[in-house]
Amino acid sequence: MVKLPGGVDINNLIDDLRIFSWEAADILLKYSQILKKSDYKTNIIKNNNEKDPVTIADLEVNDLILKRMKNKYSNIGWKYLSEENAKINFNNCDINSEWVWILDPLDGTKDFIQGTGNYAMHFALNYKNKPFLGVVLIPERDELWISNGDNVWCDRRNNVNRKLNLFPNKSLCEMTLVTSKNHSNPTLNNLIDKVSFKNVVIMGSIGCKIASIIRGESDIYICLSLPGKSSPKDWDFAAPEVILKTAGGAVTNLENEELCYEKPNFDQGGIIIASNNKKMHAKLCFQIKEIIKKNDICPFIF
Repeated sequence: MVKLPGGVDINNLIDDLRIFSWEAADILLKYSQILKKSDYKTNIIKNNNEKDPVTIADLEVNDLILKRMKNKYSNIGWKYLSEENAKINFNNCDINSEWVWILDPLDGTKDFIQGTGNYAMHFALNYKNKPFLGVVLIPERDELWISNGDNVWCDRRNNVNRKLNLFPNKSLCEMTLVTSKNHSNPTLNNLIDKVSFKNVVIMGSIGCKIASIIRGESDIYICLSLPGKSSPKDWDFAAPEVILKTAGGAVTNLENEELCYEKPNFDQGGIIIASNNKKMHAKLCFQIKEIIKKNDICPFIF
């Protein structure tokens, strides 16, 4: 059993994460409302990179969470890795520690700007390169998904918490796939067509996708990164992975191997599969792999 660093009580830590997360929600909701007024968009978007935009909301939530954590836990020897800090100085991310907090202050920035509501904050604590506990905050749905390492639940400000559904056994063709809105590619689309899922839901933010699986609105998510193209990073997957795994699901690569975090480039490339049932997950990975082979969809992975 993994024990937190000395001096850290799990219940107090979860209470702090809850408080800090709802503070972050206030920031994100404030700027979400401002973005609905087109005259203010240029003031909120901080760069000209359409493929990887950054907003004031990204930066303010990043500063808030890191400041709160560092002030409250100044004597604890854990490290911090955040998307925004990595963008500023990728080569100066000191995460040489057994314990590393991984933060994505705004996952789904494009959706945030587009006003779809499908954006989230991810914050996870890794132990020895594996997600141990964490939160996925979805402000527009008033949802704060929390995993304490043993259990997962959904907090709401109105104190009406969501109950988790039991995940039924389903075949691939009976499943609803949730897939990316802004990061699709022809190879992934070809795979989706060949699998013939019962339904396909398009949604931004990995955190929002994983939450939709836990709610029972979808069953499976496939992330496919092409060679030479951009890939998701550690901060995209760490918190969503831990809440889904604690809920009874699984997140692996196509070979049914656990994701490896804190590599030099923080990439989570290739094909990643997240499903709602860890008992069926290996079988699903095998079936998808066979479909890929049969139809020569991704020859670069074999």
